[in-house]
Amino acid sequence: MPLMSSRWIAIVTSAATGEQAALLPLIRRRQNNILIVEFADLDLTDYNAPLLGNAAPRDAAGARAFWHELLKALRRMPGGADLIRFRKIPVELDGRPNPLALLHGAGPCSLNGNVVTTGDDYDAWRFTLEKPVRKELERSWRVFARDPAAAFKIVTDNREALNILSTTEVQQGTRMRSLGLNFILNDETCAAFYRNLVRDGVGSGYAVVTALTVGEEVVATLLGVRNDRRYVMIRISNAGDKWSNCSPGRLIIERTMAALHRDGVREFDFSVGNYAYKRRFGVARLALVDLSAALSWRGLPYALRDRAVHELRRYPQLSACLKRALGKPPSREEN
Repeated sequence: MPLMSSRWIAIVTSAATGEQAALLPLIRRRQNNILIVEFADLDLTDYNAPLLGNAAPRDAAGARAFWHELLKALRRMPGGADLIRFRKIPVELDGRPNPLALLHGAGPCSLNGNVVTTGDDYDAWRFTLEKPVRKELERSWRVFARDPAAAFKIVTDNREALNILSTTEVQQGTRMRSLGLNFILNDETCAAFYRNLVRDGVGSGYAVVTALTVGEEVVATLLGVRNDRRYVMIRISNAGDKWSNCSPGRLIIERTMAALHRDGVREFDFSVGNYAYKRRFGVARLALVDLSAALSWRGLPYALRDRAVHELRRYPQLSACLKRALGKPPSREEN
């Protein structure tokens, strides 16, 4: 098992002005007998990126100087490290270039984001969806709304939101077990993170909890975070086969999008994972990159391997052929 040994906050400043260029939350952990520095996400988050300051570089030359200073500082840390490995890095951050993505060593990530930009006219966006998708959403709402107690709601009460999250945990756990998948979001540490997110964020509107309910029964749940005009989906669940005739997963996404659009949201991020239901909503793929570098001679073979993998991803057909030859199954996608 990987062992976390250190947690760091790396702050990079401009040598000329002293202004902050970026802040990076990092961890160092031991894996395969080497010490790896990576973003502090333990492979749970969909995206990893620095928090940019006013002095953040905007061109490749500035990015190289930024990277050089970061590597130099990491090599001086007590205990050292062998490899720096950053994954799932967005190319842009709030309209600004991500300096990590400007580096020559940055290569295509195996994952990508999925984003819908609706514009100001929500109905006009809906009509960009394929006709069968629109009709199915309309039918699903009619079926669901046959029960007079059926409702969609954005939950703003803290206690109720935490209760909805508990339902999310049960429904997601049941679903993942039925698929035979390893599910870690309900372990003690992860569960505490999500409870803290909901408890601390619902009141401010940062954490958004939505639900489809029929009386006291919770049919579907969706947890996301909102920052001004942008909303990112994090966890989704539904009550299973009993309600499959109204496609509650897709239905709660569309109801949430419509409600948030009325409140000013224009960009809806479906996060990573190229599942079929996301394609039905007309998502555009958001490119992500990976970045590795050796910090010692022990890390060099791993950095070279990472670079080879990045280069191979530039040729998707060849990559797919190699995966088939190695007997690797295709990515799982859900209907």
